Amino acid sequence: MSEPNVNPSELSRFIPLNSLSKDNLKELAQKARTVKVASGRFLFRDGKKPPMHLFLLQGEVDLLGEKGPEKSLKAGSEEARHSLETIHPSATGARAKSDVTALGIDRDLLDLMLTWDQTGSYEVDELDEDDEGDGDSDWMTRLLQTDCFRRIPPANIQAIFMRMEPVSVKAGENVVTQGEAGDYFYIIREGRCVVTRTTKTKPEGVRLAELGPGDSFGEEALISNKERNATVTMRDDGSLMRMSKEDFTSLLNEPLLDRVSYDDAVQLGRGGATWIDVRLPPEFEGGHIQGATNIPLFFLRKRAESLDTGTEYIVYCDTGSRSSAASFLLSERGFQARVLKGGLAEVPADALVKGKE
Repeated sequence: MSEPNVNPSELSRFIPLNSLSKDNLKELAQKARTVKVASGRFLFRDGKKPPMHLFLLQGEVDLLGEKGPEKSLKAGSEEARHSLETIHPSATGARAKSDVTALGIDRDLLDLMLTWDQTGSYEVDELDEDDEGDGDSDWMTRLLQTDCFRRIPPANIQAIFMRMEPVSVKAGENVVTQGEAGDYFYIIREGRCVVTRTTKTKPEGVRLAELGPGDSFGEEALISNKERNATVTMRDDGSLMRMSKEDFTSLLNEPLLDRVSYDDAVQLGRGGATWIDVRLPPEFEGGHIQGATNIPLFFLRKRAESLDTGTEYIVYCDTGSRSSAASFLLSERGFQARVLKGGLAEVPADALVKGKE
């Protein structure tokens, strides 16, 4: 039996829910459910994981193996801050040892919110102030020379330019505004833009970067399917090329996402590929693929400088949302990155290890 209307403060007790912004916690609370299970009844069984994350609010649960109970879990314990299915990945079931109340969270929704919060917290390094661009005639050449566009099939590149539309902009005009829904992917054809982001401590806005001809922006909101995480304002009069969200997804984003099954990923690992877990550290410590390096999504831009462009990377998260965003960002920077299809849900429990490595 499940009921709606969960208090946001209940959510913040658990990992990784405690990393979400206040607004996202409030939204998640509206979609979360409390699940009541009588003593002796199952929360899940026969090796079939629940369709949502289950966090123990009240009571005690036995986590079961093939031969019976293997671990007991009490609400309020430190271990119970994680979801039931991640505490003991090899568990084939969970049975209520007493009357139990659990919190049910949709997996895909949580991963989308984590993706938004983490992409929204990126810090963009200042670009070279001396690079004033080469003018209108070179923007397309500069764009085609980026590693991101080199990996797109030629037919798609032609379609991208055919579907882009020019937009004239004035100095001081906001091209995208923080908090608004993402609708277009932009490329600067002429002029320069300033990127700013408002925070609680800096409501006037923090200057993050300056962009010039050939630079692009707007992809993160389209990937995470959430609001813009920064405001982009024209410094000069200029012109932009823009592409709709639908065209971006079909022509630019998806061709860069090379998804691979777990079995194929294991073979790639034996050939030298490296696993990158883009979840938060507490999630990583709760259970991860052996040998994986933990680089949370919000650190990936800065850490990318230390990665080896000659190494193949397999990125993963719970469901694929955060790893898709990570793969796109790595591909933009010239790395060969693949996404683990289905995320950790497709990984055998005996392939996961706990703790730091």
